[in-house]
Amino acid sequence: MSLALAGFTAHPADTTARWAMMNLLPPDTLAYRMQNGQPILLYADPIACGCVYMGDKNAYAAYKASHPVDLAQEQRMTAEINQHPGWDWSVWASTADVDVVSGLRPGPSHVFY
Repeated sequence: MSLALAGFTAHPADTTARWAMMNLLPPDTLAYRMQNGQPILLYADPIACGCVYMGDKNAYAAYKASHPVDLAQEQRMTAEINQHPGWDWSVWASTADVDVVSGLRPGPSHVFY
């Protein structure tokens, strides 16, 4: 099952700030960042889509059902967040995208998964 089929949403790294945030994540590896006290699972895909897949704990559970994640992998995810604690959710808001602000295309909702 792919990330998208599990419920993850692809967010393009189509601004300089988003590209910079995507590059704070380990490529092609699940990681997470906290948002409002909840973990949001992230998967940076800089080559195939130039995007970050974001999903909540339900999407992660669906993904894990077909892609078993062992304890060591989950420990690496926790260690990675401790190495890079800074994450700016505001760059993923629709108001951070010039085309959305200008009305050239519709913006996403303010839920980032």
